[in-house]
Amino acid sequence: METAGQEKNKSGNLFVSREKLKKAIGIFRYIRPYMGYFTIAMILLVAGSLIFMALMGLPGEMANTAVGKPKFNFGIDVRDYGWLFLVILILQGLLSYFRTLYFAIVSEKGMADLRKDLYNKIITQPISFIEERRVGELTSRITADVEQLQSAFSITLAEFIRQVVILISGIAIIVYWTPRLSLIMLLTFPAIVIVAVIFGRYIRKLSKERQDQLAKTNTVVEETFQSFSIVKSFANEWYESIRYAQSVDDIVRISLRFAKIRGVFFVFIITILFGGIFFILWRGALMVQNGSMEAGDLFSFIIYTGILGGAIASFGNLYTQLVSAIGATERIQQILESESEVEIKPSEKVQPLHIRGDIQFNNVRFAYPSRPDVEILKGISFDVRAGSKIALVGQSGAGKSTIVQLLMKFYNPLAGDILVDGQNIQSFDITAYRRNIGIVPQEVILFGGTIRENISYGKTGATEEEIIRAAELSNSMEFIRSFPDGLNTVVGERGIKLSGRQRQRIAIARAILKDPRILILDEATSSLDAESEKLVQEALDHLMQNRTSIIIAHRLATVRDVDCIYVIENGKIVESGTHEALTLQNGVYSNLARLQFDPVIG
Repeated sequence: METAGQEKNKSGNLFVSREKLKKAIGIFRYIRPYMGYFTIAMILLVAGSLIFMALMGLPGEMANTAVGKPKFNFGIDVRDYGWLFLVILILQGLLSYFRTLYFAIVSEKGMADLRKDLYNKIITQPISFIEERRVGELTSRITADVEQLQSAFSITLAEFIRQVVILISGIAIIVYWTPRLSLIMLLTFPAIVIVAVIFGRYIRKLSKERQDQLAKTNTVVEETFQSFSIVKSFANEWYESIRYAQSVDDIVRISLRFAKIRGVFFVFIITILFGGIFFILWRGALMVQNGSMEAGDLFSFIIYTGILGGAIASFGNLYTQLVSAIGATERIQQILESESEVEIKPSEKVQPLHIRGDIQFNNVRFAYPSRPDVEILKGISFDVRAGSKIALVGQSGAGKSTIVQLLMKFYNPLAGDILVDGQNIQSFDITAYRRNIGIVPQEVILFGGTIRENISYGKTGATEEEIIRAAELSNSMEFIRSFPDGLNTVVGERGIKLSGRQRQRIAIARAILKDPRILILDEATSSLDAESEKLVQEALDHLMQNRTSIIIAHRLATVRDVDCIYVIENGKIVESGTHEALTLQNGVYSNLARLQFDPVIG
């Protein structure tokens, strides 16, 4: 899939291809549940527009009535026109109110459904989907693009149709009312339309460039705010300010080019259109002077000419907005049409999967989709008995984390099989399978809510007793009780208000509450000091009881008591055995141990 910056139509063609139009029409399925409101709104829109056009003819007819030469025999006096105007204006106001309300119902509810589906589609994608895209790009799809569609449904489309009704009815009225003057005016239409198409091509191209650059700017903001502590620690506020300023300056540059083209376009419209209007007015004045036209008819013609001129002038901008909305539709449809990894369904509808925890890797080979030419795992094979503890050790980049990512079905191996309880994990329902796996990562990411909400994330719907028990087993209650709000303490964005060891113990509590059959500890204590590590290790010991545990560690002291240690080097298992056995082999593990322990290994 193309990124936002690659989505631009290189030709800048104003016309929409049949395929893009088909995709855009597909979005109307979100309007279908509210089609009743949409139909009524359209009827009110057309009725209101026609009433408006009729209303604009009344001043001229009132002037003719005042001089005793009415064009239409309404049978009313000039005094009665005041009441007629009042009734029509009240009716017009009511139509406008309900039209606006019904269009708002359609656009708000329809786009809310679209946002939900788009969000659900994104969160059900595999890990590789997120890795290949920037967060700011996806955020722009679910915010800016949907907002553009919402504006199209609630404002732009309605206004476009309104102007079409005004244009058609206005032309019919002036042709009937003043045929000679209308012929002169209509001669200006073809030139205006042709130039509008030419200018519209460039306007659309620059509009898309501006939208794409805005998405890039949002990406800079997202990245900066998500890594705020990194920005601060490196004192790179100046650098980020420059980076954001350059991105904003690019928006300004594109926007000014956009404004210049639109300005030239409007200059042309004003020059040709209003030049034609003044010429027509001059001809009309001559006709009034020689008695071939009533002054009221000329007055009505002037009003209708101005309205038609405004309608024509608005078409270029409205059409460009609609085409831009079609571009946004195309980007949204690309995500909606992508294949999901899992299906979103309530917990009670997920068939439980009960596993013991036996794990077997058989000659597994793997390369990341983003780097298919670099093989990370090169024939990994090992067995883990249910309830046992193993450790994966080795240098960074050796493939340790990749092994557990494959076990969690974040990716599929290129070759070989991964079995759990003797069954290939590809045959398991992903949701049911992952509910049997718990992970405590090195870098714990908490949500910005309360401690209670973060712990209960391990088991939605957990009781208060279950949450408290998980907090106690993870050695979390001692610091939770020190907070005035206890479990209701807000942890801040990504848990920033808690210390590293507090976040770690919350993550352990979350895993305890989940009660997984397979537990993964990914450098769970490597970032902690000695005192904090002791407290966290005690919590981990509780957590690992009666579970199949896989520990990824650089600190060998944390894996001395496991049942088997697998040493990974360059994507292969080069050694395996207990701590005592491996330290006697004078191999890779022994060398690692000498670097971390005392010269005398024991």
